[in-house]
Amino acid sequence: MPSVLILGAASDMAIAIAKKYASENYQVLLAARNVNRLDALQADMNIRSNAQCSLHEFDATDFQSHASFWNSLPVKPSITICVFGYLGDQEKAMTDWNESEKIIQANYTGAVSILNIAAQYYISQQSGTIVGISSVAGERGRQSNYIYGSAKAGFTAYLAGLRNRLFHSGVHVVSVQPGFVNTQMTAHLKLPPLLTAEPKEVADAVYSAVVKKKNTIYVKWFWRWIMLIIKMVPEFIFKKMKM
Repeated sequence: MPSVLILGAASDMAIAIAKKYASENYQVLLAARNVNRLDALQADMNIRSNAQCSLHEFDATDFQSHASFWNSLPVKPSITICVFGYLGDQEKAMTDWNESEKIIQANYTGAVSILNIAAQYYISQQSGTIVGISSVAGERGRQSNYIYGSAKAGFTAYLAGLRNRLFHSGVHVVSVQPGFVNTQMTAHLKLPPLLTAEPKEVADAVYSAVVKKKNTIYVKWFWRWIMLIIKMVPEFIFKKMKM
């Protein structure tokens, strides 16, 4: 039975991705902090999908624990999906280093730490897939969320470099740019309905991208063109805009 590891499994997107893979007869390894809160999800998935679903304690910012976490997994996953992240408070982060550090570690440093370990394993196997959920916020810095965006920009660049490196070892890397997604993390934001995806759409897009060996996907296709237009605005104009 193929297996999938979902890192940051408590988020709305992660839960939808887990259910999608369970429905496709994958063994699902759910990894998150305070993993006991996923007991109900585990029971539901095991009953509804007849999946082998297991829970694993994982802290993205406890870098020293990542190697032992990977080594302790009951099976090594054929697919590793990095979903965790932290939107944070931009206003607070501009003057509070602790908030900035939390955003950077949750969205970049933690992901690099655990995915480096997964990558080395997949190289040894000459097979495997890594999926990283990044963000269109990383495609151009904007005053409203440039600390979060810069961390995601770093993660997007990391995934691109990892894809280039691992291709030669038979390992595939998928970068996912969801755009706006209707989740608990964005519940306080007023998101435009037409531009906003549901977690299930993200899950379906991720599954399809892995099967088709896509490199970079935008969950809603028009985000590719929206971001292209934003990136084409000259800097002398862009810096005057409030975005």
